Amino acid sequence: MAVITIFSGMFCKEKAVVEEILSAVDYKLVTDSDIVNVASESSGMGETKIQRAFSAKASVFNKFTHEKERSIAHLKLALAERMSDDGLLIAGFVSHLIPARVSHVLRVCLIGDRRYRAAVAAEEQGMAEKEALKLIQKTDEDRAAWIHALFEKRDPWDPSLYDIVIPMSNTRLEEAAALIEKSAASQVVNRTEASRKAAQDFLLASKVEAALCAEGHNVGVEAREGHVTLTINKHVLMLGRLEEELKAIAAKVPGVGSVKTKVGKGFYQPDVYRKFDFELPSKVLLVDDEREFVQTLSERLLMREMGSAVAYDGESALDMVKEEEPEVMILDLKMPGIDGIEVLKRVKKTNPEIEVIILTGHGSEADREVCMKLGAFAYLQKPVDIEVLSDTLKRANEKIRRRRGPKARDAG
Repeated sequence: MAVITIFSGMFCKEKAVVEEILSAVDYKLVTDSDIVNVASESSGMGETKIQRAFSAKASVFNKFTHEKERSIAHLKLALAERMSDDGLLIAGFVSHLIPARVSHVLRVCLIGDRRYRAAVAAEEQGMAEKEALKLIQKTDEDRAAWIHALFEKRDPWDPSLYDIVIPMSNTRLEEAAALIEKSAASQVVNRTEASRKAAQDFLLASKVEAALCAEGHNVGVEAREGHVTLTINKHVLMLGRLEEELKAIAAKVPGVGSVKTKVGKGFYQPDVYRKFDFELPSKVLLVDDEREFVQTLSERLLMREMGSAVAYDGESALDMVKEEEPEVMILDLKMPGIDGIEVLKRVKKTNPEIEVIILTGHGSEADREVCMKLGAFAYLQKPVDIEVLSDTLKRANEKIRRRRGPKARDAG
């Protein structure tokens, strides 16, 4: 049996079409949630972090952590492992992770104009048109960002990505399901020996990509019958050394017969290749209203391979804690609006796992005692020696890694 994949715009009756197909044909449904769950288990990353890969809004820390790229690598691995099964119906974002070379896949897109989709939102959820259109816009942006990340295409409904694009605004649900069922039964999408090998190549490439991610690397991976090609898409100063390290990691993956490296078109761009170092803190939130000081501090940490983001007041810091999930905060006490002690209280109440380092030029001994009782990791005075601060950050990071346990430490 062929594999069916369905990618849909929101409010295009995807769930109803899927249920109609499953009621008529003996297919096994695989959803984004199923694959996210397996990817979370294999990577040690939380499901929320994995799911963020589907969002258009990237974390401000991603250029340091490569969390989106690591999430995609483990999503590929989880999906590739399922591809050995027959009769799968794969619905959602993950459907696009299957390489085009795997030809026993019927790729389907369900889409409709926004007026139709707003009407479906009103029918199914009683949603007002303005609210529905806003949600449709947001979810379309997520889908567009996903397609661009994978294929460098801007249109998530681009016909070149699919075997069938069904306009749901003028197609009845039963007709859409019948068309998909009929097309899936065609000899064109039968499993062949070449397609079976392509699925095996997908699995091997996914294993290699996950192994490289586990060592902090982010490169393109392709496999052909045991022969692996690694593509470096960012500029690197010591290319030869990186190539040898990548080859050594990939060669250890069972099933790999040979490994070669090449540079891709992105290699010639000004962006610089940065390996993720799990031993160093990479999600540090700097909170201080002295803009020049905090920007300089951010640059000095970056020189030491520590990734950071900046907030200039307590309210912004609390918003970033909610949205960005920093692991360590460096927090000033005296700020306009919500002061540092209040920020510390709220953070330790809502996100006690975040380690908070107080760095202040105005604190007293009484402030120090209050902060430590509230759960601060350390209390430092300005001006601080950058090496002392770096060492404190590393100790905070190590505490976090010990708390997470061995598997999570490997995954970052």
